[in-house]
Amino acid sequence: MCGIAGSINFKLDIPVLTRSLLHRGPDEQTTYEQENLILHHHRLAILDVAGGHQPMHYEHLTIIFNGEIYNHQDVRTKYSLNCHTNSDTETILHAYAKLGSACFNDFDGMFALAIYDRKNKELMLVRDRAGKKPLYYYSDQGQLIFASELNAIRSQMELEADTHNLQQYVRMGYFYKSATPYRYVKELPAGSFARISLHDPAVKVEHWWDINPFYLKRIEEPFEEALRRTDDLLHKAVKRRIESSDLEVGSFLSGGIDSGLVSAIARQYNPGLNTFTVSFEGQYDEAPLARLVADRYKTNHHEIRISFDSLKDDIEKILSNYGEPFFDSSAIPSYYVSREAKKHLTVILNGDGGDELFGGYRRYVPFAKYDFFKPGLAVNAAARLMKAVLPASHDKKSKYNYLYRLASFASKSGLDTYLAATMDIFEGYDKYLLSDKHILDQVRYDFDKVNSFPLTGLQKLMQLDFSNILAGNLLVKMDIATMAHSLEGRSPLLSRELIEYIPSLPDRYKISGSQTKVILRELAKKYLPEQLISQPKRGFEIPLKQWVDDQLKPVIGDYLFSRQAYHQNFIEPSFVKKIWNNQLSVGSEKRAKMIWTLFALEVWYQKCYCKNG
Repeated sequence: MCGIAGSINFKLDIPVLTRSLLHRGPDEQTTYEQENLILHHHRLAILDVAGGHQPMHYEHLTIIFNGEIYNHQDVRTKYSLNCHTNSDTETILHAYAKLGSACFNDFDGMFALAIYDRKNKELMLVRDRAGKKPLYYYSDQGQLIFASELNAIRSQMELEADTHNLQQYVRMGYFYKSATPYRYVKELPAGSFARISLHDPAVKVEHWWDINPFYLKRIEEPFEEALRRTDDLLHKAVKRRIESSDLEVGSFLSGGIDSGLVSAIARQYNPGLNTFTVSFEGQYDEAPLARLVADRYKTNHHEIRISFDSLKDDIEKILSNYGEPFFDSSAIPSYYVSREAKKHLTVILNGDGGDELFGGYRRYVPFAKYDFFKPGLAVNAAARLMKAVLPASHDKKSKYNYLYRLASFASKSGLDTYLAATMDIFEGYDKYLLSDKHILDQVRYDFDKVNSFPLTGLQKLMQLDFSNILAGNLLVKMDIATMAHSLEGRSPLLSRELIEYIPSLPDRYKISGSQTKVILRELAKKYLPEQLISQPKRGFEIPLKQWVDDQLKPVIGDYLFSRQAYHQNFIEPSFVKKIWNNQLSVGSEKRAKMIWTLFALEVWYQKCYCKNG
């Protein structure tokens, strides 16, 4: 894994760029220039340390590449590619020379890359299917800058805040599709590429992959056959991600099924497997469950105790690493566990994608029974009545909170249902947002398109989560958290074979009654201690309410109530004061999410946007 950057018609400040991307590739930094093009590469050497130097050249092509192609040897065999190193970078070059953009369909991996075609004077930017590896670009007035991180682009030029996209962020909790907090800066969408002429560097984006066809394709096969195939594909994915490295590979381990399965299978291919989990005091401590898996497979297990005292010192750095307002507070334990893991190794496996592919969220249960995106009048009316009389919920893990959330999203329709069922930050209080009434027009258009497909309510919700929240939030979280410490994260559950197979399986293989992740739970009986199998979804959980009201309250208060507080442009200040002072009947978890959303906005504004301004 590495960091990449480049430009057309813009002179990059290489020393500044190097400082901004050094954590992504501390092993080697190189620059290539030709005519009005600059390509810059930071290498984190993992595969073919001696032969994988970049930029790499072949015939009329030059490449800089961030990521890993785990099946690159299979691709070489399939197309009789005559390569001279063991580097997957060389495989990409030869495959592209032979097949063009069609070669990406063969790759199982994570990648963001740039290929320069000297013959056609054309630059190709590409991202992987799920969006594991980030790629941002600035395009305006005949100039192009691209980079693996927003802070790298910000280091090269003054940028203007995009208030439309920031309004979207406040409402949704993440940046939608290609949106960023800066004008003229976009993220190349997952599963897409852009061809850019050196003579006229306008960016024209085309999608080469989409998950929708795999939801539309229905596979009706016996449960036992699906279970066997899922097991085989998961083994293949884990094995590839361990063997495609010249360095040791470890595994993140929470108290849940996804990381537990990945770690259990990884132990079969790496007898000395190192596993890592975070530990908190109180109800959020998942270490005992993680330890059950570690003990069963005799891994070299590491528990990271997080100190709230150090969090006060670290929180601004953790959030500003993202280069954008970043709402997901689980970025904090992700940062700490990555820092600890890096002390032992450079490559780590995780369970990302398991919830979105296999049906892990509690919100999926009601959608398996009823399409709440197209509710009948009776259901909608009953839910509105229930929502009106129910008091706010204060415990997100309680059955009452589940009922309260159900009434909340069932009382709405269309896109509003989706927003209430997922991030649910300012839903029900959006009248206090100072936003343009059209900020969700594109989001609504895309939602309506998915809602029109002949899919079940569960399939729609899972497809939307995969394309929006996984790509726009969860994968961003882990990429930045790991790469801040020069640590490469690999996600077996997002292998090409799994994401093109699991969506086609029947809903009942994912949700049955109130049971989530049906097929994974059944598979887990083969590998995991019984105590884990019946547990609800777990990730790196965090005590957000306590942080907002105790440990981080002074820091957050200083940001929110400074004279220059930026959030005043997006939400009524009087509402923020009432929320802060607990003067409104809002669930405590929802209140904490509102405050954290605005806090992340303020940290970005002061530490990223204004830093060089």
